[in-house]
Amino acid sequence: MLLADLATTSSALATTRSRLAKRALLVDLLRRTPPEDVGIVSRYLGGQLRQRRTGLGWRSLTSLPTPASEPSLTVTGVDAVFEQMSRLEGPGSVISRNALTAELFGAATADEQRLLGGLVTGELRQGSLDALLLDAVAEAAAVPPEVVRRAAMLAGDTEPVAVAALTSPDPVSALAAFTLVVGRPVRPMLAQSAPDVDGAWASLGPGPVVVDSKLDGIRIQVHREGDDVRVFTRSLDDITARVPEIVAAVRAMPASDLVLDGEALAVGPDGRPRPFQETAARSATKDAEVAAVTTLTPFFFDALHVDGVDLLDAPLLRRLDALDAVAGPSVVHRLVTADVDEARSYFADVVLAGQEGVVIKSADAPYEAGRRGAAWIKVKPRNTLDLVVLAVERGSGRRQGTLSNIHLGARDGDGFVMLGKTFKGMTDEMLAWQTERFTELSTGDDGWVVTVRPEQVVEIAFDGLQRSTRYPGGVALRFARVLRYRDDKTAAEADTIDAVRALAGRP
Repeated sequence: MLLADLATTSSALATTRSRLAKRALLVDLLRRTPPEDVGIVSRYLGGQLRQRRTGLGWRSLTSLPTPASEPSLTVTGVDAVFEQMSRLEGPGSVISRNALTAELFGAATADEQRLLGGLVTGELRQGSLDALLLDAVAEAAAVPPEVVRRAAMLAGDTEPVAVAALTSPDPVSALAAFTLVVGRPVRPMLAQSAPDVDGAWASLGPGPVVVDSKLDGIRIQVHREGDDVRVFTRSLDDITARVPEIVAAVRAMPASDLVLDGEALAVGPDGRPRPFQETAARSATKDAEVAAVTTLTPFFFDALHVDGVDLLDAPLLRRLDALDAVAGPSVVHRLVTADVDEARSYFADVVLAGQEGVVIKSADAPYEAGRRGAAWIKVKPRNTLDLVVLAVERGSGRRQGTLSNIHLGARDGDGFVMLGKTFKGMTDEMLAWQTERFTELSTGDDGWVVTVRPEQVVEIAFDGLQRSTRYPGGVALRFARVLRYRDDKTAAEADTIDAVRALAGRP
């Protein structure tokens, strides 16, 4: 398949707001894709290269050759070039990579250059989210969407699922072959949000429900097969080598095969959670000095597999019985109740203990990995949004020399709409970090405001929303303050302007 076919669809996706219209575009392209190209095309439609590292980045694309006038590139040929780049190392690798880049982009049309640039930087703005792509794969293959979603959940990846669905003579059987495999991460189950306990309770119906403490840590999924333990993050990155203390804790459990879902966080001597930045810093490094100062403690809230028994489809209470039997003191504290007053009281106690809030769960629901289903609902004690930093202002006075006041945006289709600014809640350490971070992301600088690539997600607390004629979204944050930077989330996972307007009570 010519890359131009994919580039044309990508451009159309970027200018289409309707999810139905986007899905139709995806289905049309997938049905026209030759079997040997399905894997690459599905990966590119998801906005990713197949190679984890190519040595290319934003700065590599600042000066590109004149676009070609006629398309000639094929998707398999492009993938081969990126594969060649990924294998370059040692003396002469930079020169070779630059030569390959110039040759590749020189053979690309303007549309193809936009597509390739977006794939290289991870900033392909086309609104083709993974859930939408999975639904398109299901329609193109004429199989039920839930079958495709479950296969993707268990595979932890869309590409092999698309290949199985679209190239097999019996796609349903091919998709059914994806099962839980100890050692291969599955997509984690996600929670919806409710403003308070009563709202969550109303959504789940009469009890009993499980009310989990919501810890302020990093999501982990641990797999144990004998003495082999692997630890994955929410985004399915393998961080085993960085967290030996978690590996040791799982090895000490009375089971030989496990898949557990939980959180890891730094805990102080008083048992209260340390600031999230300490947990994030510890999980991001193998530095022995950092590890000596900060220890991560795992807390588990679900069991997906125990000693040969898959538990994904079992009701939550059964999974919790299995979890308690193997994880003991490493289990997240919880309440099982049919009394909403008891749930409210428990929520207050959890917040008083320094935790984020609670997750209220249906007691009989299965584990629906990879979906933000209605069976789990998180409740926090404050208004918070996950927004994207669009620009940052240079500091003055005590903050001279730093990048301080951040401009905050919510997702709006394939772009972002500004909701306000803040410099509140920033520690000196945070200012130093964000100055370095936003210097790296800079795309423009007028001497006061530094425009940045919209990649960094930040969790913002605020006291309310107000109507605004200043900002194009029509709403603005009141008394916004930074809680933490979310390196575990991409810009595509930030909150939308529609969600913000719903909170404000506006259409």
